[in-house]
Amino acid sequence: MRRPGSAASVTGTGGRGRRRRGGSPRRFTHWVENIAAPAVRENTLAGYRVAAYRHLIPGLGAHRIERLEPEHLERFYRRMQETGSAPATAHQAHRTIRTALNEAVRRGHLAKNPATLAKAPRLPESEIEPYTVSEVQRLMAATHGRRNSARWAVALALGLRQEEALGLRWPDVDLDAGTLTVRRGRQRPRWEHGCRSPCGRKYGGHCPARRQVRADTAETKSRAGRRSIGLPDELVALLRKHRDEQEQERATAAQLWEDGDWLFATPTGGPVNPRTDYDEWKRLLKLAGLRDGRLHDARHTAATVLLILGLAERAVMGIMGWSNSAMAARYQHLTAQVRRDIAQRVGGLLWDSSTGDPESTS
Repeated sequence: MRRPGSAASVTGTGGRGRRRRGGSPRRFTHWVENIAAPAVRENTLAGYRVAAYRHLIPGLGAHRIERLEPEHLERFYRRMQETGSAPATAHQAHRTIRTALNEAVRRGHLAKNPATLAKAPRLPESEIEPYTVSEVQRLMAATHGRRNSARWAVALALGLRQEEALGLRWPDVDLDAGTLTVRRGRQRPRWEHGCRSPCGRKYGGHCPARRQVRADTAETKSRAGRRSIGLPDELVALLRKHRDEQEQERATAAQLWEDGDWLFATPTGGPVNPRTDYDEWKRLLKLAGLRDGRLHDARHTAATVLLILGLAERAVMGIMGWSNSAMAARYQHLTAQVRRDIAQRVGGLLWDSSTGDPESTS
């Protein structure tokens, strides 16, 4: 007989529809709120909560955890997509239950994890075309005269993620040594109502007395994300100019200035909102006359430039903040220039140019 409080089912219903005490959703909730929550970033936790409470608990409630088979999960993923969920949403549900059941295996509630055997929902592959060097030059020209213009040089030259660039503070930059250290990432602001009586605003962020409930920054995604990067001389010069411009803004703002030491700040010294940063990226693309692209495509572009320069994979991993070499396949795109370089190297290997005779052999 299974003792009370053991893992009975994914959602806590027994074989005849009776809810068993101590099972899920209580146990699944326990995993989300007490096991995962202290160990993962806030954005990851938000994804777990959506997957668990909106999809997994309602959708797999008829299955006891010890009788859950890979086929149950595969049918569940298919039903999700048939009822309107995107493949990425189904894939998030798969990753969430796989992680949760791994913990059940570790604690002895399961002998094996069926989610590791189930075929994950297929994600459509989207071909990402990085910007060319000439397009990057046009984009950089479009930043001249705009606030925080050096922010885009940092993105395109160093490949920093948006949250990494916006999370930089001046102590992270040593302009004399020509280095920059990534230590944290900017988080999207989150607010709650601070009014004593209802202010009539729907969202906490619109409340006149709003209170911030999410920290400005969080630690980097991984240990590899915490890294130091060398700065090109041209970028050092841009950052010196940017520092002078920010000092002028500080003097203009006077007592309104928020002294947070942000490398890229608002006109009053506060941290830049990621949404504001995104909107500026879109404006710059239009000003430069370039095709529309994601902000993250700047990172793809930087990785491609490193590939063109022929840097060793280990060096590229250090600059980009990748934790494993498999990431290179996702970011380093073969451009026409790279393909031509490969062709020339193959030609040099197969035909000895010193002989001038492609038919000759050594």
